[in-house]
Amino acid sequence: MKKGIIIQGSSRSDGDTNTVVSYLKDITGFDVVDLNQREINYFDYEFKNEDDFEILFKNMVQNYQTIVLATPVYWYTMSGIMKVFLDRISDYLYKEKDFGRMLRGKEMAMMSCSNDDDRVGEFNLPFSRSATYLGMDYLGDIHTWVSNKELPLEVKEKINAFGLKIKN
Repeated sequence: MKKGIIIQGSSRSDGDTNTVVSYLKDITGFDVVDLNQREINYFDYEFKNEDDFEILFKNMVQNYQTIVLATPVYWYTMSGIMKVFLDRISDYLYKEKDFGRMLRGKEMAMMSCSNDDDRVGEFNLPFSRSATYLGMDYLGDIHTWVSNKELPLEVKEKINAFGLKIKN
């Protein structure tokens, strides 16, 4: 079994995205990082950020093979905090490039969450294309939803299949 990490990018640490992340964690045994509990600033071309991103990124590339990005659907796209996280990877394409290159050969997957089975088809493009650009293997993505604070059986089955695919 591969060692993996789930990066949760929601504005609510205990919201619906956390519900699906917790279920996936139980299936895969992957560690979870909640971006809402970290201070991560916007990308800065002068690299003057003093926040949690450097420690998080270096830990991620040094210790994990599979990276799952989990985001709610906000205005037909990923959450702002997830976008900032992806933008900050650029830090390691410009400086300390050895750490950026450590993404090559790693695996990325994405899980989105909303209130219904209504994700637009192109939603995954920023993730799949970023993986390709970074030299990562894109394992795929699923869309999940929560109804009345519970995971419908259909969603559990999707997460079960996704979990098996990404952990083996």
